Amino acid sequence: MKHKFLFSVFIIFFIFVFIALGTWQIIRLNWKNNLIIEIENSLKDPPVELSQSNKENFLKIKTSGTIDFEKQIYLYNLNDSGTPGFEVINPILIDNENYLINRGWIPFEKKDTQEINIFDQNNIIGTLKIQGRKNIFKPDNDIKENYWFSLNREDVLKFTGKKFSKYIIYLDGDYQFPSPKKITANISNNHKKYAMTWFSLAISILLLYLYFRKKNY
Repeated sequence: MKHKFLFSVFIIFFIFVFIALGTWQIIRLNWKNNLIIEIENSLKDPPVELSQSNKENFLKIKTSGTIDFEKQIYLYNLNDSGTPGFEVINPILIDNENYLINRGWIPFEKKDTQEINIFDQNNIIGTLKIQGRKNIFKPDNDIKENYWFSLNREDVLKFTGKKFSKYIIYLDGDYQFPSPKKITANISNNHKKYAMTWFSLAISILLLYLYFRKKNY
């Protein structure tokens, strides 16, 4: 009898755990949906002067600054068609504050060519994004060869000798090379699927428990 009671407690405990996990995913789903709406609204707004705004994620800005082409970073990435190449990242000084600006994607053969550095520094329009964390599965940067897989802040400091804002500017504009990266609100949102998985597990275990309970009691 004691074993049956402990088994029942064990099963009920896991049912409540799965329900709690499903509920947490529903909370995360609502948060993510609100975030996507916030991003979409922000991207629809006209750009504001960077020096006169409160910096926030996905804020559209306009500004001017001094680009450092000597410390240009080539970050390995795929373009929208899945073709490998580099994203061109530059230090830029704006109102005595250092930023990194992502000017867009180039194919490998365009690396270190002059044509990719034709750029209007006095008329910059872009979007602010908080710099993401390094993916642990990405290789280490080859600073000597200027071949990067992540914007590791320590590596950037070694390469440039400067510290930068946590916000990266993603350039917008009519440039062929580098081709500016299109910023959208298409971010991962699988919380509904996760919630259904946890709730399904809870229901399945409950039904099996009731079946065996009816059969053995």
